[in-house]
Amino acid sequence: MTVSYTLLGLLEAGDRHGYDLKQAYDRRFGAAKPIRFGQVYRTLAQLVRDGRVEVAAVEPGAGPDRKRYAITPEGVTDLDRWLAEPEDPQPQLQAVLFTKVTLALMSGRPAVEFLDAQRARHLATMRALTAARRDAASAQDALLADYQLFHVEADLRWIEHAAGRLPALAEEAGDAGGS
Repeated sequence: MTVSYTLLGLLEAGDRHGYDLKQAYDRRFGAAKPIRFGQVYRTLAQLVRDGRVEVAAVEPGAGPDRKRYAITPEGVTDLDRWLAEPEDPQPQLQAVLFTKVTLALMSGRPAVEFLDAQRARHLATMRALTAARRDAASAQDALLADYQLFHVEADLRWIEHAAGRLPALAEEAGDAGGS
C-alpha cells in the first residue's frame, strides 16, 4: 500500500517513466524498503486501472515502447488524503523475538542464552547504525539511520525487560504447557 502512495508522491513532481520512478524511489527510500522493477510496473498498472495515474505519453525506445506516467487529479486527491491521515502506532518489536522466547520457555530451553545472543546482535547493529549516522552523506540518510537506531534501541530495552522477567515467564510457560 505504501509503495502506491510513494509512487504517487514521486509522480506529483512531474511525469516519469517506470525506470525513472524506480531510480527516484531507490535514492529516497531504497535503503529502508527496497523495491523491484516488477513491483514498480505492477503498481503503476494498478494505479492506471484505478484512475490515479495515467499514461501521459508512449515513446519509442531501444526495446519496447516506453510509457511516461502522470498523476491524475484523483491521484492527487487520494495522495492528499493519505498524507493527512495519521498512522496507527504499530509495535516495532518483531513478533519473532517474542515467539522465540515463549517457545524456548515452553520447551524448557534456556531462553537466557537466546536473549544474550539477541542482545549481542542488537548491540552490533546499533554500532553499525551509529557509524552510518556519523558518516551519512545527507541529512536524510542520517535521519533514516536515527529511525532505525531508535527502533533497535526499543527492541534492546524489551530484551532487557524480558531477561529480568524470565523466572516468572518460565513458571507461567511451564503451567501453560501442562494444561
